[in-house]
Amino acid sequence: MKTNLKMKPAEKHAANILVILGIIALIAIAVFIFQGLNTNNFDFNFPRRLRKIAAILLVSTCIGYSSVVFQTITENRILTPNVMGLDSLYMFIQSLIVYMFGAKQLMLMNSTVHFIISVGLMMAASLVIYSLVFRTEGQNIYTLVLAGMIMGTFFRGISSFLQMMIDPNEFSILQGKMFATFSNVNEKLLTISCFTVLVCLLISRKDIAKMDVLVLGKDSAISLGISYNKTMLRTMIIISVMVSVSTVLVGPVTFLGILLVSISRELMKTYRHIYLIFCAILTGLIALPLGQLVSERIFNGKTTLSVILNFVGGIYFIYLLLKESKQ
Repeated sequence: MKTNLKMKPAEKHAANILVILGIIALIAIAVFIFQGLNTNNFDFNFPRRLRKIAAILLVSTCIGYSSVVFQTITENRILTPNVMGLDSLYMFIQSLIVYMFGAKQLMLMNSTVHFIISVGLMMAASLVIYSLVFRTEGQNIYTLVLAGMIMGTFFRGISSFLQMMIDPNEFSILQGKMFATFSNVNEKLLTISCFTVLVCLLISRKDIAKMDVLVLGKDSAISLGISYNKTMLRTMIIISVMVSVSTVLVGPVTFLGILLVSISRELMKTYRHIYLIFCAILTGLIALPLGQLVSERIFNGKTTLSVILNFVGGIYFIYLLLKESKQ
């Protein structure tokens, strides 16, 4: 009895696209690492650029995975995990530390302690929202999104109030936390972040196939044997961990998720999440090194990568809103 191992046309197309993106990503990484290197500056620049690439890989994985999965469970092609307000909570934590203890304390605080406090508080806030939403039968993902948006608006307002009361000299130090940067990635935090994200990926590896079923909607997923509420809760917690780790490591990147997931859906032309997630990650590995190169070489470091991404992503987000309104 012969077994048909041929790939479907859509999957074959997706696999070919992934190979092409993988090659382009390797070229982009190589250009970023080796451009301008010589015998005089190799020992100084090469390790620093490797840390940047490691951070870029981590952020691409976190944002790519979380954005694709989040859009699936919310059944919305515009929403991203940032709507949950975790970046606003992060800025509230930084603003509160500066307001209560001064910017000096923020600078001198042990990086590992700061990481644990920030991620821990962001995770605690997420768990409180999830427990309140899923405690009652009949609550759905839209209630969760609404609660996240309210939380984001609340913490954003308090952060703005605290920032107005902070000394202008200390605010300049806090301002550095408002924008994502890959220039000064802490090696200890990078190790902890990689371990955390790896654990999340191992836990969620079986849920990737379930996402292909959840595309059909809640009722269809339940009828096909998916434990909907448990899957939603586990998935949202993993998304929160990934977004929290990415935000604490390099800072908030608001519109990166919408760019990665939208490009992935346009290129893949398939519902299979294994292809969509890998495409989003590879797209990030292309966009972020090239964007960082533009920031460092063309703008001479005066403009951060997050400003470039938010400018492009903001325009694209408006385009998506107009497109959805017409449909």
